[in-house]
Amino acid sequence: MLSPRIQSRLFPVLLAALLVCAFVPAAFGDSSTFDLNGPRVEVTVTRAGKTLPITEVPNLVVGDKLWIHPDFPEAQAAHYLLVTAFLRGVTNPPPKSWFHKAETWDKGFIEKGMTVTVPDGAQQVLLFLAPETGGDFKTLRNSVRGQPGAFVRASQDLNQASLDRSRLDKYLTVVRKINHTNPAELKTASPLLARSLDIKIDANCLSMDVDLIAPCLTEKQNNLILNDGHSASIVAALTSGPTSDLAMQASYTPQASYGYYSPYISSVMDIARILESFRTAAYQYIPALAEQSGEALDLKLNTPPSFHNPKSVLVIALPAVEGAQPPPLHPVDEKQVYCAQNATLALPVEGAPLVFSTRYARNLKLHLQAANGKSVDLPLTADPARGGLDVDTKPLTGTVIGTDVKASIRGEWGFVPFRGPEIRLQGSHEQTWKIADADDGPLVVGREDTVLLEAGNASCVDGVQFRTADGKEIKAKWKLVKPNQVQVTLPLKDAQPGSMVLLVKQAGLEKPADIKVRTFAKAAHLSGFTLHSGDHQGFLTGSRLDEVAVLKMKGVEFKPGTLTSAKGDDKLAMEAVNSKAASALQAGQTLPAVATLRDGRTLDVLATVDAARPRVTLISKFVQEDGGAGDEAAKSNIQILNPDELPQNAVLLFSLKAETPENFSRAEEIEVATKDGAYSTTLTLANGLTLQDRHIAVARLDSAKAFGASAFGPLRFRVVADGVDGDWQPLGTLVRLPNFESLKCDDDPNVACKLRGSNLFLVDSIAPNQQFTNPVQVPDGFPGRVLPVPHPVDGGELYVKLRDDPSVVNVVTLTAEISGGKKPTEKQEAAVPKPRPAYTAPAEPTTQPATNGAAVAPAKVAPTPAASASKPENVGPAKVVPAPSANDAPTAAQPKALTTSTTEVVASHPAASQASAPLSSSEPEQKPATPASSTPAQN
Repeated sequence: MLSPRIQSRLFPVLLAALLVCAFVPAAFGDSSTFDLNGPRVEVTVTRAGKTLPITEVPNLVVGDKLWIHPDFPEAQAAHYLLVTAFLRGVTNPPPKSWFHKAETWDKGFIEKGMTVTVPDGAQQVLLFLAPETGGDFKTLRNSVRGQPGAFVRASQDLNQASLDRSRLDKYLTVVRKINHTNPAELKTASPLLARSLDIKIDANCLSMDVDLIAPCLTEKQNNLILNDGHSASIVAALTSGPTSDLAMQASYTPQASYGYYSPYISSVMDIARILESFRTAAYQYIPALAEQSGEALDLKLNTPPSFHNPKSVLVIALPAVEGAQPPPLHPVDEKQVYCAQNATLALPVEGAPLVFSTRYARNLKLHLQAANGKSVDLPLTADPARGGLDVDTKPLTGTVIGTDVKASIRGEWGFVPFRGPEIRLQGSHEQTWKIADADDGPLVVGREDTVLLEAGNASCVDGVQFRTADGKEIKAKWKLVKPNQVQVTLPLKDAQPGSMVLLVKQAGLEKPADIKVRTFAKAAHLSGFTLHSGDHQGFLTGSRLDEVAVLKMKGVEFKPGTLTSAKGDDKLAMEAVNSKAASALQAGQTLPAVATLRDGRTLDVLATVDAARPRVTLISKFVQEDGGAGDEAAKSNIQILNPDELPQNAVLLFSLKAETPENFSRAEEIEVATKDGAYSTTLTLANGLTLQDRHIAVARLDSAKAFGASAFGPLRFRVVADGVDGDWQPLGTLVRLPNFESLKCDDDPNVACKLRGSNLFLVDSIAPNQQFTNPVQVPDGFPGRVLPVPHPVDGGELYVKLRDDPSVVNVVTLTAEISGGKKPTEKQEAAVPKPRPAYTAPAEPTTQPATNGAAVAPAKVAPTPAASASKPENVGPAKVVPAPSANDAPTAAQPKALTTSTTEVVASHPAASQASAPLSSSEPEQKPATPASSTPAQN
């Protein structure tokens, strides 16, 4: 713990830093955009008689001689003073002798530059370019010596941001180059590029049209960079002591501790926060990112320099003074064997993105010992678009490689030699190829077909062709599926059945290996056609159904749809051209049908019209948000405003009316699943399904038990009877709720509140009003327990969008705890809680009365203030909403009543028009709702 004396000295500095941080969000939109060109700075490093440009030096050591020369234009009007400063940690001010200055406008400096030596004990190096003014050198020196910790942190963050920026620039450069030359290649190159540079890409971009892939891959550029252990390690903090981290004191601000995902953005914000806090009357410090360009550093600025007081001082960081940390390269697949004779050999490696984005890795080579004892070095080139290191195999000419050779990656990391991982290589050799035993299916002409080939080792395969009976050779697609197996896709659509020869070309061998195969013609075999009464889609079963062009049955024509295959049998969906005529076919009929194949042949098949598939109608839904236990502690402090949302820890009761058949039997089951099919459960009479009578069933869904804690999204249900599935129908949207524990606010409305809780990553955003202006966005994967949130307006509620359904605005029912001992004003007391009208979906453009015996749902009536004054104990929150009809259109979420009174339950069952009553036995003595009018209900 800091002594009172130290605290008194630190407090003004920390307060200034925190005040600056309070204004960072307003300017943050531009703080990460280093798009202003600054001067070019040439720097070389001489060590043990060897000189390298700074762009090839990842770290400095004691005794290194640095030659520094800013390249200002001849017409430079403003004179800049160059100051070099060596630092030795956050608690140890550097001596005055560690500061060196040079007047860049001096003729002698222009010719010779500045040369300095890294002193013993130095840990960081900073360069300052300061406009000439009285006392400039002393001012800079005193600032650094007075607060060394701030400039140590600035040095680390500038280095980190520069390395992250190098990865981002390399990624954008390669993506744009590929997009300009061959846009279609982005689909295969982008994942490899992302792996090499440790960049986050959106996989959905790769499924877009070719013209849209590049813009999608390059949007939100600053958020593309993932945290990289290697680049972080070579700029690791060398901090110690109680005053070591001024930024740690400032990290209690929202910008520093609440989860900006990109390390590049967080580094930039740290730089802006720290440097801004040390503004003097004469100087303000602005960061300059050092972009490696050739053998010099091009400075990139995010703020235009000022030549009025306070004048702008450019702060440039050189690599840290530390031991070398070679790149931790490793193979993507350690068991993979690569062909040494492959003319386009690339070794897939990962783990060190700086190898691909900087020039730190030098003289890379693959060293191997051949079978004849010859030692060979193959030059390597880092190629992020190919996902590894390209190998120049020309030096292998005339060398006998052998069947299994271990080679190692070697090179230099700056001045230091390093040895990377071992790679297994083999040379090409003649071997016997055959069709794999696992491939027992015949090759069928008329479509693409695949064959699996195997040999002792397949790594040297360079191409596959097939020769037809007439001598024509056609290239085939192939891919390596195992070290000894190749899967070949043959374009046999226009081929004739008979014998053909597969030709396997191996790198380094002139003569391809040949495998004789036979192809067969296989006509479609039709087992039968089944249609359920009332449906317009049936299913044709058999084999080779891709040949079917059309099917006709009793004057109704069916066109082919989706084809699926399992265990050699095909199942082809057939859609009726005239759906009304198909639906009119009566159940129990067996009718002749004729299928026409694509080549014009016709085949007879028997068609069966089975009984109609089961159908039910959703009558009403009822949500018990406390899980049905009546436990007040189990209730969420987020009030769900959309009745179609189902909290993940709630119980959903929904009632169904049998349509086809008209009565429920004991054989029906209700299947409930997420829309993507990832989670599913079945409700039966023995588990979750209860019959009210022969026509009505009530289902109980405990989503937490049925699906677990990770299920979310739209839910749907269908009835299953005797193995026959009904149509899927929407049931609602399953959302997971965070746990909000407390909301603490300062009595100053301009200071953000702190919302404490758990599972906060389930929150999409929070705003102070229902219009959702100026929301706070929660980052993806946020693991923290505290969020900065806006101050509630006039003591009212906060509004939240859940990550599982961000289209709906819900209410946070926590009461803010105001610090400072101030009591709520009358205006604040009147604002919490406010009765709110019930949720009402907007009306459809045209209103039609309910038909076919559909239930007419009574309108909801919001409770009056008097009715809200009392609330029975142990009553779980309940919502009953009318079931959506088949003609419902999606509606936007609207606010519903927020009360502290007994929850009102309104049933949409037809009996509700006579006497509406609660559907839950957990709500005693609830008064039935009264319909607002006799007009048909609308969603």
